[in-house]
Amino acid sequence: MTQRTGFLFCWLIQRLQFPQLLLLDVTCHAIVCCLLQPGLERSDSVFYLSSNKSSHEQGSCEKEVRLASSLDFWTLSSENFIAMLPVDPVKENYVRKVKNCVFSIAFPTPFKSRVRLVAVSKEVLEDILDLDLSVSETDDFIQLVSGEKILFGSVPLAHRYGGHQFGIWADQLGDGRAHLIGIYMNRKGEKWELQLKGSGKTPYSRHGDGRAVLRSSVREFLGSEAVHHLGIPTSRAASLVVSDDEVWRDQFYDGNVVKERAAVVLRVAKSWFRIGSLEILAHYGELDLLRPYTGCSAYSRSSMYSVAFSRCSRTLLDFIIQEHFPSVDVGEPNRYVDFFSVVVSETAQLIALWTSVGFAHGVCNTDNFSLLSITIDYGPFGFMEAYNPDFVPNTSDDERRYKIGNQANIGMFNLNKLLQALNPLLDPRQKQLAALILEGYPDLYYTRFRELFKAKLGLLGERKGDEDLIAFLLHLMEKTAADFTMTFRQLSEITQSQLQELNIPQQFWALQTISKHELFPAWVSQYLLRLKSNMNDSDSERRKRMMTVNPRYVLKNWMAESAVRKAERNDFSEVRLLQQVLQHPFQKHSTAEKAGYASPTPSWAKNLRVSCSS
Repeated sequence: MTQRTGFLFCWLIQRLQFPQLLLLDVTCHAIVCCLLQPGLERSDSVFYLSSNKSSHEQGSCEKEVRLASSLDFWTLSSENFIAMLPVDPVKENYVRKVKNCVFSIAFPTPFKSRVRLVAVSKEVLEDILDLDLSVSETDDFIQLVSGEKILFGSVPLAHRYGGHQFGIWADQLGDGRAHLIGIYMNRKGEKWELQLKGSGKTPYSRHGDGRAVLRSSVREFLGSEAVHHLGIPTSRAASLVVSDDEVWRDQFYDGNVVKERAAVVLRVAKSWFRIGSLEILAHYGELDLLRPYTGCSAYSRSSMYSVAFSRCSRTLLDFIIQEHFPSVDVGEPNRYVDFFSVVVSETAQLIALWTSVGFAHGVCNTDNFSLLSITIDYGPFGFMEAYNPDFVPNTSDDERRYKIGNQANIGMFNLNKLLQALNPLLDPRQKQLAALILEGYPDLYYTRFRELFKAKLGLLGERKGDEDLIAFLLHLMEKTAADFTMTFRQLSEITQSQLQELNIPQQFWALQTISKHELFPAWVSQYLLRLKSNMNDSDSERRKRMMTVNPRYVLKNWMAESAVRKAERNDFSEVRLLQQVLQHPFQKHSTAEKAGYASPTPSWAKNLRVSCSS
């Protein structure tokens, strides 16, 4: 028996004899490799990697973890969804109204032309997907991430959801150009859902072609990775490929249609379920897909392998709670209220985090708001440059509904729509409890907002007037159009003595801008007085602390646009440079400084428009 044949044989035997290692056919591949270790010591398809201790027991698997250097035995599974949730019985892939299901089976459409790898995240490949970076250089990988190859065990799915777009119910939406190609359980016991974006038509494509263009895909790849490294919960981008297939887009919805190239991003997230996932079921009265069937008894997580469980729990909400909300007791009668409470709290946290780094999501519709409170669906988005509460990254948002200063209110609106979807499942007392939870959202948001901005200013402890000090600074920044990111960063770098003298050196150009305001000396005086109240603190400690929360680099629109323009000429160097820089946003980087990433916006980008279409 050859080594490769022996591996496959042992792998099949393992699946038959060790069902306790399988989670509805989602295989923990590190465990498989560990069990088969004797036969794989000289295999070319894996290599050893020392790893940190896992958060769950894996015995000796924690000592020796292997990263796959090929896709030969690297598998995905869709069975967790197909076995537990209703799937559209219509198998043909054509645009239609879909009812009484959560997913439709839909296969990606392969490109017709050459495909190039633009960028790949080594961190996502190795830390999340247990793949060595060298895999990205193989044809198998390119075929997988472009939608040409489907792995054994994977049944590609398109998710059905609805949503409120710009405050109006938009009815059925769904994955119109995305395919969920399976779930991967990694060596840490984490389950990640892999999704291709831009991979072709699905039943939910409406009038679209199912494709994404290189321009928006570069922004998605860089944006999601930048947000992650700023410490904000988000989906991740594993890879970006571009083809020579042509698509036509009206970038600004102004009638100017241009030819662009189609691209695909491989995205990963713990879940892609969103508020609209529940809204669509409630809207059409498909309550049997929301709540347990009559006669199903309460269950616990320990029963999740039983056949009875799978038959009784073919409901989306219980499935989501079971899989993704460990703090919620799935056997508790108030579990939906408890679930709602978690979503409300974490949504407030997420939007406060966005605001603290000047990030604005340009399409805060309910179909783009994750139930896990992570940042998803990077359509138009932007990091605010000059401070402006009315900053909108989406040129099609004429009413400025999703301006950065209104995102907290939009969070409240979206959570109210979630509550409306949950209401049919709640009794009168539970409805009252849920309403009270929603009423507490503003306090949750402002508490977190205050904490974050106090940290950005290096303030320790609680003092009366802290909110006024923050508001005073933001007022000055707004009046002087000071750069948001660099104002806080340069406050992290300047010494108290330099501030005291009001003689701002040239290198602190953002502070020079705000210093032109006549009230700047008054603010400095209040700020320095407040810093004196920091117990057991020094100026060096203050600066060190502030530089860990105030980034030096964020993905400004002009930076993304510069990378896009080069990528459209098949020069992917700036995409990859930005990727490297944004992985360490708080650390000064010589190459980034030379590229001007911490400098004022260049003149050519002063009036840069962000494309709406993707």
